[in-house]
Amino acid sequence: MKLHVAGFSERGAALALKIADAFGGSAWAPEKYAGGGVLPLGASLAEWAGKRFADSQAVVFISSCGIAVRAIAPHIGGKERDPAVIAADELGKNVISLLSGHIGGANELALRIAALTGGRAVITTATDVNGITPPDSWAVKNNCAIENLSAAKRVAAELLSGVEVGVAVTDELVPAPYPVTLWLRPKDLTVGVGCKRGIKPELLRRCFSDFMEDSGYSSLSVTAFASVDRKKEETAIIKLAEFYKVPFETFSAEELMALPGVFSPSPAAAAAVGTDNVCERAALAASRGGYMVRLKTKYAGITFALARKRSR
Repeated sequence: MKLHVAGFSERGAALALKIADAFGGSAWAPEKYAGGGVLPLGASLAEWAGKRFADSQAVVFISSCGIAVRAIAPHIGGKERDPAVIAADELGKNVISLLSGHIGGANELALRIAALTGGRAVITTATDVNGITPPDSWAVKNNCAIENLSAAKRVAAELLSGVEVGVAVTDELVPAPYPVTLWLRPKDLTVGVGCKRGIKPELLRRCFSDFMEDSGYSSLSVTAFASVDRKKEETAIIKLAEFYKVPFETFSAEELMALPGVFSPSPAAAAAVGTDNVCERAALAASRGGYMVRLKTKYAGITFALARKRSR
């Protein structure tokens, strides 16, 4: 976990280090309390918090809630992208989930830290205190992307009222089955990409969007783009993966050719990169034992194929 913990006293720094060591993060404190594995905060606390919001999954303050709130206030962007934020006293008696309790995982992290310190987790989200599993927490735990966050809020409110709700968990683009449907997209699709050298990133992205729409699958379910290793420096594919915030994986021609199955042969690809098919084989390789859901689709100088990971 990309976790950063800041303490502001001798005891606070010691607890910050204990938490960081337990969860594989980094501990920070003012210069006078740094050392022995604790990094100096250096810049102002607000600047430190801004950097941590950009590079962290979780930020923990061993401080009062007031210090934590003032530090993070300028950097709060939205529950779909803010890291988990926790505030705990320097004895670890109270571990408070402050921000991103569900999607960011702050509620669960507060429980884990409290178990470590022997304290109590303070959680105030309505669904949790009423013993109801919130849909956004369920989505995170089950590796699903939330397509329409506004519906998640409405569904949570209806759950609290005892009303039946509509949730659709699918990677397919299908008509909404309920008057208000919360769409959860499983992260289970891998996309194989082949393209000519120097293809324009904008063209590749437009073609990919058309490919997914025509295939009938949600791009939010894509968990990786893949190609042959000769394409590992291809700017357009790199930027496509960055846009969708998923990895770009490459495989050697030998790895791709070793995959069992029947693939659409391309003598030109075999001559150029050493494998008779790039997109289908790469999609299947990235699925780690999955299966094809759409074979090679051609655009001008571009090919895509789609595979799905098997459910565990």
